[in-house]
Order: sequence, then structure tokens, then C-alpha cells
Amino acid sequence: MTATDSRPTIRVGVFIPTDCQLLDMACVDILGTMSHEYFTILGDASPAPIANLAPSVKIFYISTVQPNNPIPMTSAAQLTCTHHLSDPAVQPGELDIVLVPGPDPTTDWSKQREATGWLAGHAARPTTDILSVCTGIYLCGAAGLLRGRKACGPRGLQADLAKRFEGVQWVGEEVRWVRDGNVWSSGGITNGNDLVAAYARNSGRFPGPVAEFGLVMTETGDRPQRYETGKTAITLGIVWQILKAALMGFGKKKTA
Repeated sequence: MTATDSRPTIRVGVFIPTDCQLLDMACVDILGTMSHEYFTILGDASPAPIANLAPSVKIFYISTVQPNNPIPMTSAAQLTCTHHLSDPAVQPGELDIVLVPGPDPTTDWSKQREATGWLAGHAARPTTDILSVCTGIYLCGAAGLLRGRKACGPRGLQADLAKRFEGVQWVGEEVRWVRDGNVWSSGGITNGNDLVAAYARNSGRFPGPVAEFGLVMTETGDRPQRYETGKTAITLGIVWQILKAALMGFGKKKTA
């Protein structure tokens, strides 16, 4: 966190090396609504004392493609890359938060050493928080962030995650999100909203009144950390079929 004109600035990097789920990425907007910039746009709709407390929030969209090039997402959406991961402005030590929205879970990250190394470098700094959403946990695992930690992830993929990444205490069957040190991870898709809401309330980055007002504005943060008693997890086989069908939309998986 840096200071500009005495107002703290929180620098958020949304890390999408290849592609991601649109809903996973969208949870970053919750952090954006807690910024002084957003409250200024609201004008009289936001209480002046809260707006004055709010930090500045700067968001960067980081990928392996060059700036101004599109990053593919689901539902035929695209996001414009603002920074290549080699840019000095987004190196370890320059970001306060790295959000990792869920990519195609079948991606072979062993062929993406630059991406996994970049993420590992940020996670190695205790002042940088890593927020993993849904299948973003696969990228975090490939980057070596999870061994010896508690971690979440989609409920239906807990068995697959346990096979791929050893030495991890998987708790995604019970909770929507979990924190272990500077690594925060969430379950499937919109659990990213639950994760970001919990982060805003508990990380110390945002003053309490600012976090609560932002969560009221976005109508998030009401669901408990634990899943409701008696809710049945979807089986791994069904989830794999759903994921494979959804991921057919990613252009990089198409064959000639």
C-alpha cells in the first residue's frame, strides 16, 4: 500500500495468464466500489465521512499477452490487457493484492513457467495478498503456493485437487473461502464475491465503514463462510462434464 497526497493507494493486479471465467474476474469490482474514486462518482449518494476514509484503488489487468491485446473470457467476452507480466510496474513488491480468477482447469501450467514464477514471486512477499477464485487454485497450486496450507476450491473438484497437489489441507467441501497466511482461496465462481467481501472486512486494507458501505452498495457479504447444513456437494464426474462443456468456448482449445 502506497500513499498519494496522504491518501493510501491499494494496487490490485488481476492476473489472467491465458483465459478466465467472466464471473470469477468480476468480483474485483467489489474492491473498486470501495475506492475514493468510486465514491467521488457517487457524489451525494455516498456519505462524505466514508468517502474521505476510502483509499484510492488502482487495478491492473496482467497477462502473457501484450498491453492493449484481448484476454479471452467465457460468454464470448474479452478483457483488454493493461500490463504484460514483465512490466516493472507489476513486479513483486509493486502490488498489494493479486486476484487470480479461474482459468481452464485443464491448462498445463508446466508450460507456463513465466506465469507460475511471477505468481510465486508475489506470494513470497508477506505484504502481498493472493486471492484465488474457483479454478484459480490450479494456477496457485502449480506455482507452489499451497503445500502446508489450508486451501479451498470448487466443491466438486476436491478429489482432483487432492490428487494433483499433495500436502494441502482441502476444506472446500465445508466452506466458501479460507485464509492461510497471505493466501486466500474460494470455492466455485460466485464464491469469489464471498471471498472478496471477507477480505475487505478482515484484511485491514479497508476501513470498516468503507468496507461495509461498499458491501451494501454491491449487495454482497451476507452469505456465511460455511455452506448451509445439509447442502449436498455435486459429484466430481458431473462437475467435470459441466466444465468441459463450458470450456469448449475458449478459442485456444479449438482444433483445426
